[in-house]
Amino acid sequence: MRFDLTDLRLFLAVVDAGSITHGASDVGLSLPAASERLRDMEIDGEVKLLERGRRGVVPTEAGEALAHHARTIMHQMSQMRDEIGHYAKGLRANVRVLANTAATAEILPIRLAPWLAARPHVDVELRERESAEIARSISAGFAEIGILSSAVETGSLILRPFAIDRLVVVAARDHPLSQTPRIRFADALEYHFISLIGGALQDHIDAQAAKLGTKLKSRISLRSFDGICRMAGEGVGIGLVPETAARRYKRVTQIGILPLQDAWATRRLSICARSEKELTPLALDLFQHLAAEEQPEDR
Repeated sequence: MRFDLTDLRLFLAVVDAGSITHGASDVGLSLPAASERLRDMEIDGEVKLLERGRRGVVPTEAGEALAHHARTIMHQMSQMRDEIGHYAKGLRANVRVLANTAATAEILPIRLAPWLAARPHVDVELRERESAEIARSISAGFAEIGILSSAVETGSLILRPFAIDRLVVVAARDHPLSQTPRIRFADALEYHFISLIGGALQDHIDAQAAKLGTKLKSRISLRSFDGICRMAGEGVGIGLVPETAARRYKRVTQIGILPLQDAWATRRLSICARSEKELTPLALDLFQHLAAEEQPEDR
């Protein structure tokens, strides 16, 4: 079998994402190029590695074995870069981090900035995922560090406190909802929403609506909390965003902020890893930095 590092990186990305399309995007390959590489891997090895279905792909037994060895190889490569990087100029090291939407958009940029600034030879590969998927991926070794909601099942993963993520409703100050101090999610569902374009947070919100036997009436979907707050302030609809984002954009928009009474709207975020002993020295340093950076206002 003549698998190169790009093949192994692609295969792990596909297994991690459960999708050839998303896996290809994660490693910077086009879908046709990724599909051809995966086909060649199966032909060269004379073994089926992936089961393809309507909802994505899952590894076969042979694929699970390949993923196990690929993780070991990629981990060793990361260790090599980390250790040699102390001596060689220009050799870059990489840490892979999976995080939910709130951590990716609101918290990590602030937390990561000083750590990365002090380590110009290091890159962080940050991917947004749902918390349950993060737990599975970290357990399987697809990434070194995860940041997820502590409400999901994490098995034997080690967890450290990271932050508190509170979701709030944002609406124009003259909106009917703005007259109430707190509301339930069910009461907000009769109004039109400004949603996020995909992503883990929007999937989480949609799942909560589905539990109530309905779905959001979305007028438009945007990519940023800034856009949601600005449109909500103009009376286009209401939005659900992290409280930190709502308070920041309240200064420049005409929004009111309404806390949600639902328990699922307040989530404690944790940083997780399989084992501190399995982390490369660089990943361990980042893990400890993020775990030590919980701010008083996060609690």
